[in-house]
Amino acid sequence: MSMKTLRSTFIGDRAFYKRVLAVAVPIMVQTGITNFVSLLDNIMVGRIGTEQMSGVAIVNQLLFVYYLCVFGGFAGAGIFTAQYYGAQDQDGVRHTFRYKLWMGALLFLGALVIFSGFGRQLIGLYLNGSSDGGDLTAAMGYACDYLRIILFGLPAFTVVQVYANTLRECGETVVPMRAGLTAVAVNLTLNYLLIYGKLCFPALGVRGAAIATVASRLTEMAVVVIWTHRHPDRCPYITGVYRSARVPLKLVKTFFLTGSPLLVNEALWSAGMAMLTQCYSLRGLNVVAGQNIASTVSNVFNVVFFAMGDAIAIIVGQHLGAGRYKQAREEDNKIIAFAICVATLVGLAILGAAPFFPQIYNTTPEARRIATHFLIAQAAFTPQICLLHTTYFTLRSGGKTIITFLFDSVFMWVVSVPLAFVLSRFTALYVIWIFVALQMADWIKCAIGVVLVKKGVWMNNIVQHAGE
Repeated sequence: MSMKTLRSTFIGDRAFYKRVLAVAVPIMVQTGITNFVSLLDNIMVGRIGTEQMSGVAIVNQLLFVYYLCVFGGFAGAGIFTAQYYGAQDQDGVRHTFRYKLWMGALLFLGALVIFSGFGRQLIGLYLNGSSDGGDLTAAMGYACDYLRIILFGLPAFTVVQVYANTLRECGETVVPMRAGLTAVAVNLTLNYLLIYGKLCFPALGVRGAAIATVASRLTEMAVVVIWTHRHPDRCPYITGVYRSARVPLKLVKTFFLTGSPLLVNEALWSAGMAMLTQCYSLRGLNVVAGQNIASTVSNVFNVVFFAMGDAIAIIVGQHLGAGRYKQAREEDNKIIAFAICVATLVGLAILGAAPFFPQIYNTTPEARRIATHFLIAQAAFTPQICLLHTTYFTLRSGGKTIITFLFDSVFMWVVSVPLAFVLSRFTALYVIWIFVALQMADWIKCAIGVVLVKKGVWMNNIVQHAGE
């Protein structure tokens, strides 16, 4: 391939990057601010002590499974939303919206049963390692306190995802960003007041952090719901959306058959990630604290290329829905190339931050050292993680959900989880080398993803015959 061909394949013009950034930047800002608040939450709770920070981190790892189940449950309908919008079919968008509401209600009820009935047992899975001088019983108590309160915020989180995802899939990315920024302000203010007991408020510690999170989610829900219903000219699908809860049975089957692999995928993948964290936790409470610090810090940086995955879902999905296959392929290649370049810069930023961020926390020197080492390792593999993320969203944009299921969660449970299980239980490897081994195993996924994207197996218009 000549240099000229290479440039035309992977590098776009100024108008292309303006269009991509117009979609991606609001998502980056919203997710980045949200993750930055999570970082500040983490720091605020971490200033109290290692047990408090570890207890909250364990609950958030369990809730991560629910959050990804919601994303997965909505993702199948979301593929159709983007393509319906590209085809200017407002009835189709309306049906996907109602489907998300039903799916969200079912997922919330399932989560409520599991966390209410088995929350303590699930938390206990992460507190079986050494205490490293910490108090495992205290960590359990803080985790249970946090979980009991945070459950009240799950319905608001679910409703926000229904509205915000639909807005994004229809090209409206600024409003969810504004809602997120408002929620951030509420969260930060209440965190300061309720964790430490400022301005005559009680000092509630981790319970205060949970209350602040619930309040911020209710605020975000109010902003995004009110705006959507007040702007039917920009969201025509919202007109009459609640006149009926009915979704045509044929479309329910189509959405479910397309989306169920994504739901199962996100559930299994997030459960796999929780299992990997549990394997790391066998190395002790300092590892739980150190990994929590590292993942929270790196999440702030990683939103840059994660937003590129959303840009692929929106831009490429709309091209596919309108039958513009050549343009979909060309722009997908350019977004992936752009995302990897950005991810390389992100990796350098994480590397630069690695020695400094862990020092902010009121935890043990060993936990800080482990956090620094985790951040260095994550920085090295950031471009690889970006490649996996963007190829996954490319395959998903064309409805290839079975392939993404095999690509993502099957690989997780066939390769990554068994490898972590063996290395954590039957070797004395330093936890960072276990992490590195798992990232190196993902080289197989990188090769498969590149081949599938290049073959173009994802270039499908899935809405053309959806209701037939």
